[in-house]
Amino acid sequence: MAMRSRFEPDRQLTVRMTLTMFLLGLLYVAFIAALIVLLKSVVLVVVIAAALLWAQFWYSDRIALYAMRGQLVTPEEQPQLHGVVDRLCASADMPKPRVAVSRMDLPNAFATGRNADHAVICVTTGLMRRLETEELEGVLAHELSHVAHRDVAVITIASFLGVIAGLIVRFAFYSQLFGGRGQRDQNTAVVFLAVMGVSALVYAVSFLLIRALSRYRELAADRAAALLTAKPSVLASALTKVSGDIARIPTKDLRTAQAFNAFFFTPALGPGTAVANLFSTHPTLERRLEALAELSAELGETGGGPDRA
Repeated sequence: MAMRSRFEPDRQLTVRMTLTMFLLGLLYVAFIAALIVLLKSVVLVVVIAAALLWAQFWYSDRIALYAMRGQLVTPEEQPQLHGVVDRLCASADMPKPRVAVSRMDLPNAFATGRNADHAVICVTTGLMRRLETEELEGVLAHELSHVAHRDVAVITIASFLGVIAGLIVRFAFYSQLFGGRGQRDQNTAVVFLAVMGVSALVYAVSFLLIRALSRYRELAADRAAALLTAKPSVLASALTKVSGDIARIPTKDLRTAQAFNAFFFTPALGPGTAVANLFSTHPTLERRLEALAELSAELGETGGGPDRA
């Protein structure tokens, strides 16, 4: 049964997701067809594709939690955190996801899981230490929006094509490197180059499509969270704090987390260059703050953020 919630439907997000998945689907079919012709092994290609998709889709929550050292917590262990999630889920009229905490100083949060019944929201201790309760509520509302709009499943499936392309490049490389020599060397080299070329092209196209979708997805989640809490300025305050603190963390300490940037509240990156921003999974901080300021004006919000003692 489809999950229902009071998160405002985002028709533009739905259209963009549908279009992106359609284009990726066409690309995927063409890619598999090309590999079958080039590698002449239907079974090998199908087995590889099916196994990777199954593992990535079914175990995305466990993989993400393991990589980020996240542990599920009970309401007794984290009463404040569970209390915020309970209030937001009641307001949004949606099932409560599992709640996890990662004992990392990196201030961030992410949602993962293939559907609402298997969703997990994870926050780091660094995030909880830095944010006021209202700011934490805004961040969690952002993550719940991803769950409500099934963003996690869409991005997981969409990114799968890039994983396949990378795997095929490696397969072709090692086949050429360790394959037999003889009269078929020339034909093998041609197949090798063709596979490498097709895989590189597929990776490049899927990369650009996913990044474009992901950036809009983050803006949509910001808007949905701000509408749910009716406090765009508080979410903007949290976003400014988190982004500023991440920028001060040494790059070497961010490397493990960067693999999960597409799922984070804000990317685990230091100060970005123009090129880095172009290929980022998230819009720039300035763009997100601008959108929240516009929404704040629309709602007639008063006040400048959470009160401090």
